[in-house]
Amino acid sequence: MKAIIEPGNIHGTINCPPSKSMTQRAYAAALLRHGRTIIKNAGSSEDERAALEIIQQLGARVISTVDVAHFGCVPHLVEIESNGVHPIADTILCGESGLSARLFAPIAALSKQAIKIDGTGSLLRRPMTGIEEVFAQLNVSLTGFNGYIPFTIKGPIVPTAIKMDAGDSSQLLSGLLFALSSCATEPVTIEVANLNSKPYIDLTIDVLKYFGRNITHNNYKEFYIDPATFTNLENVKINIEGDWSSAAYLLVAGAIAGEVTIKNLDAASKQADVAILTVLKDAGATVAIHGDGVTVRREALRAFEFDATQCPDLFPVLSILAACCEGESYIAGVHRLFYKESNRAESISEMLQNFDVPFSISDDTLCITGVKKLQGTVIDSFNDHRMAMAATIGALRAGGQVDILHAQVVNKSYPGFWGDLILCGGKCTFVEH
Repeated sequence: MKAIIEPGNIHGTINCPPSKSMTQRAYAAALLRHGRTIIKNAGSSEDERAALEIIQQLGARVISTVDVAHFGCVPHLVEIESNGVHPIADTILCGESGLSARLFAPIAALSKQAIKIDGTGSLLRRPMTGIEEVFAQLNVSLTGFNGYIPFTIKGPIVPTAIKMDAGDSSQLLSGLLFALSSCATEPVTIEVANLNSKPYIDLTIDVLKYFGRNITHNNYKEFYIDPATFTNLENVKINIEGDWSSAAYLLVAGAIAGEVTIKNLDAASKQADVAILTVLKDAGATVAIHGDGVTVRREALRAFEFDATQCPDLFPVLSILAACCEGESYIAGVHRLFYKESNRAESISEMLQNFDVPFSISDDTLCITGVKKLQGTVIDSFNDHRMAMAATIGALRAGGQVDILHAQVVNKSYPGFWGDLILCGGKCTFVEH
């Protein structure tokens, strides 16, 4: 599908879609506990649906799912019953979700049954760094592994102290925290080097705590799992907070093209991408927080400097924000961009070139010189949801029509994106191509 975007101002109020990262973690926790879990405001993106299917393949039972249409997205109330990991299939399908692959591989290894970890599309090209070394320490066998999905694991995990490098991704560490907190009968320590994306580990710890599993750490270098501190809960109800990763796009839209209010956001969230508020303020946008709502209004924008190492998913939309600021902006952390749904260092470069925005990359930092108007053009999303959404927001400040190729890819994380943009006055049409 091709989206055709006309430039123009926007103004409106929307409800933020549920946090994809939190929903997937809540599903993992619901699988591992013995009892019933009610998850309110669970998301409906492709990644979240993949995680829900995975926990059913691993033995959880979905009792009911209620859809509630609201402001262009479809949150769910999901009721899950589980008795731990008892696979009913020999394969778990992770779609294109890197989080699901790395999160559920250690969880699947709790079983003595051989389980194939498989996926589709770009996930098959994303390195699964560290899995071989970690599983060897936990007495989990790994067959058919060449550094990528698919591969087969066979447990059960033998809980013990391990060491790992988390320089490429924190997602495997999240999976290990879930798995070991489920099977350890004595205190266990995970020694971690080079951890990036620390806020995502904070989110993992928060979700585990909600399910009675208290994890502590020493400055993110050692993580302590002590079953003596755990609480067994009969029933759990958890509400999924709004997704800052998704909200960032329309908040930037407000900053460069009008005014947007987004509800269902927690400014004190542990999500990494809440950092968008800091960047918007530094860039000179008006940012107002009122209860669970955030309003961003366009002002004269100035250049900013920001290190996105801990929140690399913001890179595409920060590139658009920088393109609309006066002066040279600097965004550090380019090394975190290579193994996403696309090579985002290359995708962002091509997007900026097509928008006729001057930029350079040096010493792990992207430098962007702002322009008064972006150029009307055609943007290939590279089947990357975040690139499609970022290019769409940039189109609001273009001098002419912008065509976004493979626009349907936004369904991976934010299926209500187009509806929310239109609700705020965005002018979009769609054609098959």
